[in-house]
Parts: sequence; C-alpha cells; structure tokens
Amino acid sequence: MVFNMWQGHKAKGRPMKTHAQAVVIGGGVIGCSILYHLAKLGWSDVVLLERDELTSGSTWHAAANIHGLHDSANISRLQHYTMTLYNALEEETGQSCGVFQPGSLYLAQTENREHQLRLQAAKAKLYGMNFHEVTRDEAERLHPLVNFDGIRCIMWEPDGGNVDPSGVTNAYAAGARQKGAEINRFTPVTGTEQQPDGTWIVRTPTGDIKTQWVINAGGLWGREVAALAGIKVPLQPTEHQYFVTETIAEIAAMDRRLPSVADRDGEYYLRQEGKGLLIGAYEQDMKFWAEEGTPLDFAHELFADDLDRIMDNVMRAMDRVPLAAEAGVKRVINGPMIWSPDSNVILGPVPELKNYFMCGGIIPGFSQSAGMGLMVAQWITTGEMEYDMFAWDIARFGLWANDKKFVKAKVQDQYAHRFAIHYPNEERSAGRPLRTRPVYERQKQLGAVFGLNYGWEHPLWYASAPGTVDTNGFTRQNWWAPVGEECKMLRERAGIIDISNFAKYRVKGPGAEDWLNTVFANRMPKAVGRSCLTPLIGVRGGIAGDATVTRLGEDEFWVISSGMAERYHKRFFDAVPLPEGTTFESLTEAVCGFNVAGPKSREMLQRLTNASLATDDFAFMRSQRITLGGVDCVALRVSFTGDLGWELHCATEDQAQLYDALLEAGKEVGAGPVGSRALMSMRVEKGYGSWSREYSPEYWPQEVGLAGLCKMDKDFLNKGAVQDVLAKAQRETLVLLHLDEAEVTASNADATGGEPIMKDGKGIGRVTSGTYGYSVGMSLALGYVKGAAPGDVVEVMVLGRPHKARILHEPPFDPSGARLRA
Repeated sequence: MVFNMWQGHKAKGRPMKTHAQAVVIGGGVIGCSILYHLAKLGWSDVVLLERDELTSGSTWHAAANIHGLHDSANISRLQHYTMTLYNALEEETGQSCGVFQPGSLYLAQTENREHQLRLQAAKAKLYGMNFHEVTRDEAERLHPLVNFDGIRCIMWEPDGGNVDPSGVTNAYAAGARQKGAEINRFTPVTGTEQQPDGTWIVRTPTGDIKTQWVINAGGLWGREVAALAGIKVPLQPTEHQYFVTETIAEIAAMDRRLPSVADRDGEYYLRQEGKGLLIGAYEQDMKFWAEEGTPLDFAHELFADDLDRIMDNVMRAMDRVPLAAEAGVKRVINGPMIWSPDSNVILGPVPELKNYFMCGGIIPGFSQSAGMGLMVAQWITTGEMEYDMFAWDIARFGLWANDKKFVKAKVQDQYAHRFAIHYPNEERSAGRPLRTRPVYERQKQLGAVFGLNYGWEHPLWYASAPGTVDTNGFTRQNWWAPVGEECKMLRERAGIIDISNFAKYRVKGPGAEDWLNTVFANRMPKAVGRSCLTPLIGVRGGIAGDATVTRLGEDEFWVISSGMAERYHKRFFDAVPLPEGTTFESLTEAVCGFNVAGPKSREMLQRLTNASLATDDFAFMRSQRITLGGVDCVALRVSFTGDLGWELHCATEDQAQLYDALLEAGKEVGAGPVGSRALMSMRVEKGYGSWSREYSPEYWPQEVGLAGLCKMDKDFLNKGAVQDVLAKAQRETLVLLHLDEAEVTASNADATGGEPIMKDGKGIGRVTSGTYGYSVGMSLALGYVKGAAPGDVVEVMVLGRPHKARILHEPPFDPSGARLRA
C-alpha cells in the first residue's frame, strides 16, 4: 500500500502547527519558492514539509544555469523575473544565492537556428529584455576560448549565468521564515485526506495538519505524493549527466568569469565552473530511472558515471572549445530529473479535486523557480495567475496522458530533443497514436497527415500520397500549397472538416437554462432550436473561454467549445452548483462531428436528408435534429470557416457511416476532406478569434471585441470582475493585419504567432495567429496592439526581421457576412 511506503522515516525537529492556510509538500527549490511567494503575498500561515533535508532529490546537484529567453513570451517574462529576483533575495535575506552573471553567448550553426535567435531578439526588445546580436570579434573578446568557425549568428545575453542551487533554496527558505512561514525538515507525509467540507488533513509521523490547500511540490516523489491523494500524474524520471574539468590554465589566468555558451545545434551546454569548465548534454541514448516509483530512501545520491552515453555531444563541445579536450575530468554528476510528456511543468489545481495543487516536472528549475512560485502563489491567493500559462497547466493533459507507454515515449523524445528547435506547427510523432476516432484509418487512406489535440489524432491536411509527413521549419513547408488547394475547394465548392475534437457537453433538466446563464456571460437562447455565442469569464475579468450554446429542447442544451480546454473548463463548470434535477455530462467521447461548409454545402447535404436546409427553414445560428445519410445528427447552422455551412454531430459509433455518406455526396459537387490547417486559415480570413490564441484570460472582453456578449443585466460567473475591467481604459486592441506580399514572398514565410509588432521602432504588440489567406491572396495575422488604428502601417517581425503590414478596417473575406447567412 502506498501509505506504508513512508514507514521507517523518523521525523526530527520541533512540534509543528496543526492548522495552516496551505501545506507545501517538498523542500526543493520549487517548494521553497512557492512557500516564499505565498508568504510574500500575505499568506504567512503556511507550512512546508520535507521528508529529508532541503534540496534533496534533484535540486542539490543541478547545474543551475539561468537564462531569460524562451520561445514563449510569458515563460520569458517569468524567467526574467526569476533572474532579477536572485540578487534582491540575497539583500532581503542575507543568504547568498551564489549568483554569477558573466553573460551567455547563443550560437547558431544553421539557418533555422538563426531564425529562432533573431525572433527571440525581437521578442526581447518588445519586453524590455537585454538580448542582442554581437559580431564575431565581439564574441571572441567575450569568450577567447571558443572557436566560432561555422557560426552564422551570435546573440548575447548580458545577464545570463548560473547560481548556487543550495544557496538559492536556502534563501527562499530564509525569506519565507522571515515572513512567518514554517518549515519542517525530516517530516515525511504519510497521507493526504480530503474532508467533506473540502479541507485537507495532511498526516505525518509528527502529527496532522488541517489545511485549506495541499501543494504537491514533491519533485522526484511527485508521483508518490499524488498517489496519497488518489491521483496519477504523467511524470517519469531520467538520468542526466554533466562533468567538470580540471583547472584550465588559461581560465585560471583570467581576471574575470567567462560567459556561458549555448550551442544548441551542438546539443550541449558549457560554462565556467571554478577554474575549469562544466559541460553537460542531453544525449540520444537516454536512460530512464525509477519507472515503478522513486525510492523513498533516495536523497543526495548520484548514479554511476556513464560518460560514453554523452561522448558524441562532448566531442562537439571540445571542437567548439579545444582547450577542454586537454583538461582532465575532475568530477562527474549523474543524477535524476523528472519530466512531463512535453517537458513543461505540470502545474495547477487538479480539476478532479478541490484545493489540491500540483507542481511537478520542472526541467529548467533555476531559470523558472521564482516565476513558478509567483504563479502558484497568485493562483492560490487570488484564484488566477496574471499571465495565461496554459502551457504549464496540468489541465492541458487529460487522464489519458497517464498511459505509461505514452509518457515514456514522450519523455524519451523530449529528452533526446531538448535542444532541438520547436518549430511553429510542429507535431512530434512519439507515443502516437494514443486516441483515435472510427474514421482514422479511412482518413489515413485519403492522405491525412495528423496532429495531436488533447490526445486525439485529427487531420491537419491531406497529402496526395498516403504516408506523407510534415516537414518543419520557420518558412513555408510541404503542406503550404496543399492546404491552399483545400481552401480553394471549400471556398469554391464545399469541404468536409472533422471537428470531433471539439468539446461537447449536454446540460439537461429544469434548471439547465438558469445554470448556463450563471456560468456564461451571454444570455441563453429562449426558443428551442436557437443558438448563441458566449464568453466564459475568468477571475480577473478576462476571456477564459468561448462556446456555442444551442437549445435542443425545453430543458436540454448542448455546449460546444475548445477540445483542448475540456479539463481546464471543468474548473469553471464545477464552480457553479447544479440545480436539483439538472445534469451536466461531457459528450466529447460519445459524439463525433463534421463541419460541411462552402457555397455548395447546402446542395451537397440536401442530397442526404429529407429535412429542408433552405434558409427560411434552417437559418443561421439555428439547430435541428435531422437524419443525414441514415444517421441521426444534431445539426447546427454555424461554421468557423466564415462560410455557409453546418456542424453535424452524431454518435461515435455512427461516424464512419456518416463520413462515407458525406464523401459520396461530396463527389457530386466536387467536395472532399479538408484539414484543420485550412480551417485556421479561413477563420483568420474572417477575423475570428480562437481560444488559447486570441481568447485568453489575459485579455478583457472589450479588447477582444466580445463586450457586447457580456450581458450585464444578469448575474454570471465573475461578473464583478467584468464590471471592473469594463470601467477601465482599453489597454490593447485585437486587430487583423495584411503583411506586405513582396516581403513575405521574399522571405517565403508568414507570421505564425508570437512575432512582435513594431511601429516607429517601438514594440506595440504581438501576433497571436498568423497564416496565409489563400482565398483572398493575402498573408494575414491577428494580434493585439496599442497606439495603432486601422489603416496604420506597422512592422511584423517575421523570422525576427521587419515586414511591413497594414492594419485592416474589416476582414478581407465576406466582411458583410452574406455568405455565412446565405
């Protein structure tokens, strides 16, 4: 039994509290940062429990490199915050963090790496961070031991460096104690039990603590701590090695510390350590550890050296710094680290439990520790983080992600490609397929190239030859032209898009309408067969989601929203109790769907049903139950393409029959299958926002253009926050941009998302979605800007270089909506 795993661990130290606002389990750098930030935000009645000594597990042996830039803008912000906090933490606590910031050099050997670094430099300028290009002469002065042959671009981060892992951890601990927090070392947790009132009892050999919140920062033991609460988390430890050389005379003779070197094309990292060098690598031949559970007697141990595994990486490092090859090895560190399937932290309240917070699977812990602690503390004390951190949210994974084979395959892939470029629209194949729909094999036969959406395989595009796979890069890839053909087919005739990955819910009962009106900001439709679009509002008044709600009966509604947000949105649905006699259920697995759209979609579908699809009988934003090709469907007259179309939802067991009927009917009008990349292109042509891109808790309803859908004459979830933000001046505006055709053609690239938007040399915003609008012959981007208006010419930093763009007055496709309502 899992509870018995902790037997034999004797607690040490003074008696501890019996009540606390929050209990943090785990005394590594992340647990101590969370404790510190909770206390900093005013929660001083908090306790940390550590089964051994602080820093046990992965913290103490970390290389502890720090850097500010990341492909994600928000992660960059949090890494920047972390780096700036360390010096302040030293001053605040008197505890040294061992901060060395001699700077970091970033090297690009390939064109794609250069694109990545130039884009990061543009983002750094937008967010006020110091990251810029230097010449080879400048780089050689900064680091005279590096051979820069073959390097095509060098970036310089003056604040890069490293810290002392034990010093940082103890500084967080000291700061937390100064603010009233309590730390109990050598106090293993033997149980976490939720009470009927939602509070928790945390059990230890020393005694029990009753608390409002449990925070699992167990690190290597995150899985074991989660099991005490009856849950699983998709985490897997691996071994990881670096080594330190003997003294190198040229380093010993220097009167300054050398900068670190990030040569990610070489797949290693390198920095000064003492009078020698520290070299580490993420090798292809990686090794798992503790697959069946982390040993409870493990604390400050290391594994046997196995440098042969990383020798290919080490030889590349020695080619770059030849003096390293002449130095002996002083010591080797081979220790454990714990990974999630996408190598991002698993963070957030567990949706299936009340007030249980998970924080595990952190890889760049010392670059992210403060930012992570701040986000956790904000979420717990205020109900939401200031940034949209869905990329870290535990809810990005469903329970399907706990499949052990999937986790191992993904972790192996992530480890081996730790320094690989993560390209826009990239889909990695490891661990797949995991979840498929009945038409998966049929779609493969038709040439579908699949992506992963919340564990489901879904068609991205259709290639002429089955078995084709994506190429990856920052420029236009092998799917660019075929996606254009799919858009052309749909806009001229019709297309069939698999939308089974949308989340679908049924709310039924006498209180369904009132409950939905309380959850969502818009007013629910009164008449049967009517639909509405509605925002879901976050704690701070931002857009936490959007949904289509249709009334199928007097007491029955369907809700359709983002599939990848299904577990995330569960938190909001659970926040409003259901009225007596009213039920809420997810239909996402039980129901599949297709969107059939285009000017001939009515003609095509009418061949398959006796129900009239004429506008007078089936108008825009209406719904009906109809039989189509012998399959019972819920049909909605809506279309994310911005064209005439219907969403058709059927039982999963009927999907194949419906698909075959649609394909057959499509032949008669020249229609065929269309993938989600074409759908994304068409929705941008129409200026439609998408959840996790344009729709985010960071943005207010009036900034997104959804203020009119927030009905302030009724009560709804977080209405007070909306009242507050609507009373404030708008910070940014969502706009649609047309990029200069000659410049994007010369670059052979479109915006993809994340690119800074500049005006008069200053950053005014960023792109949220970018694509080529095949139907209108325009390279387009959606984004948020401040200080700019329709008609203004700005610059979008595609590939990190300025490309002229004009802010449009209206969407270029069907601005009047005539085709949508035809």
